[in-house]
Amino acid sequence: MQTITFVGNGNMGLSIAQGLKGKYNIEVVGRDMKKLEAFENALNVHVDKYLLDNFDITGKTILLCVKPKNVEEVGAKLSGKARVLFSVLAGTKVEKLKQNIQSKAVIRAMPNLAASVGASMTTLTGDHSHKEEASVLLGAIGQTLWLDSEKEIDIATALAGSGPAYLALIAEALTDGAVKQGLKREDAMATMRGLFAGFGVLIQEVHPALLKDGVMSPGGTTAAGYGALEEGNVRASCINAIEAAYKKTKEL
Repeated sequence: MQTITFVGNGNMGLSIAQGLKGKYNIEVVGRDMKKLEAFENALNVHVDKYLLDNFDITGKTILLCVKPKNVEEVGAKLSGKARVLFSVLAGTKVEKLKQNIQSKAVIRAMPNLAASVGASMTTLTGDHSHKEEASVLLGAIGQTLWLDSEKEIDIATALAGSGPAYLALIAEALTDGAVKQGLKREDAMATMRGLFAGFGVLIQEVHPALLKDGVMSPGGTTAAGYGALEEGNVRASCINAIEAAYKKTKEL
């Protein structure tokens, strides 16, 4: 099996590694051996572990999973030239990556935490000569979509990368609403999970507007609840959330 070298051992790196284990050999590079051991234990598979200082990346397939603010510091500690660098650093341009880490090719990727269950929505851009390889590698953790520009992947970061947090907020709020009206917490949670499971299937085939129209009968319960959402500016807040996240991505 091909070896993927993770530089960084945080939550995103672990989520991706969970999706890749069994399909690729995994090695991980970081600052603290205890944290690297915790990474291995969480994966429950053997992982070759190395400390960051003077780690030689020559000829390796690198998956960079550090914080964007640390790219200069991390790059200074690496030696050699990678075969290809896959970066999941939000907002970090290809040019900046090339300036700090030597690699024959650079791909930007933006997966999300669903990578750990093989259900990430991962957007990609960068060196077209590695487009197919990127789609296969990141396709091991879910769906992929190649985008034509870095601006587009920054926008997609605000949607798919940050999206699980937005949906989690909505899921929690809807559950709290059911509890407020008298449904037991465990029953509200079970109902919400079933709702999201079914909706996830439907939205693959049905346009959101048509799905909404199919549920909303005149003068019915859905119409009443939908009206309350509109009064609360939920639609505008979602649009504004993407704008705010995109702006933040550009600042990183």
